Amino acid sequence: MRAAVVVNPTKHHDGDRFRAEVCETMAAHGWSEPLWLETTPEETGRGQAEAAVAEHVDVVMASGGDGTVTACAEGVAGSGVPLAVLPAGTGNLLARNLGLPLALDEALAVALDGRDRRLDVGSANGHPFVAMAGIGFDAMLLDSTSEPLKKRLGWVAYSLSALRHLWARPARATLHADGGRVLRRRASGIIVGNVGALQGGVVLLPGAEPDDGLLDLMVLTAWGWSGWLALTVDVFLRRTRTGRVAHSVFRELRVQLDRPQLWELDGEVMGTARELVVVVQPGRLLVRVPR
Repeated sequence: MRAAVVVNPTKHHDGDRFRAEVCETMAAHGWSEPLWLETTPEETGRGQAEAAVAEHVDVVMASGGDGTVTACAEGVAGSGVPLAVLPAGTGNLLARNLGLPLALDEALAVALDGRDRRLDVGSANGHPFVAMAGIGFDAMLLDSTSEPLKKRLGWVAYSLSALRHLWARPARATLHADGGRVLRRRASGIIVGNVGALQGGVVLLPGAEPDDGLLDLMVLTAWGWSGWLALTVDVFLRRTRTGRVAHSVFRELRVQLDRPQLWELDGEVMGTARELVVVVQPGRLLVRVPR
């Protein structure tokens, strides 16, 4: 048995120690020396994962943040080669939602001896995602959260950054899902998810399942301290149909806005757009999960 390990070196304080621990654990379980591939700013994981698939490895292990995991998922999706996650980032959304261990020794045990679960993959404006994508508020707070702050405070850093955007003016949004009726409303943020929980265990999309052939949609509308406080209460109480929150599920979605907004997928800010086209690709990705 042979694995490929795709590593984002910026997410590891001691890369040599990490590599030694991974290789020693694999050898102890009877696995061959792994194919070791590091990401770069230009090649963030997709190319490395595709190269690993071409080498006929038995599993591709992604070690980095959500962006690294997503890039590797893109490289292995549809190949039949499973993806394992060795979490090393701040969010680790896919790992947390699938109940994957965050400690390296436990994550390696799952990677080497877990079972394979077939998951859906989302596509937003032609770019794949495995956890969540969004336009508006969530992208703004991701864009304004620095790496040093994330390393120092973890997911709390995102909450602090959110305070800067409480008075951002909501955009006028037109949403058209699965050929049904058109929804028009003001939107501070629009989030689509293959999974439901955010950092800190907050459930934003109740009922979201990564293998149901559907994506979940949440439209958030708030302005100022009082508006966002009320919206936060709605989220914690899992109210999904109020004047501040609208929730639905879909297979295909087109979002059009009255002005350009930042958008993101799986924690990576992609730029600005006035339109978001999202589709689901059912069962396209194999992920190694605990038995």
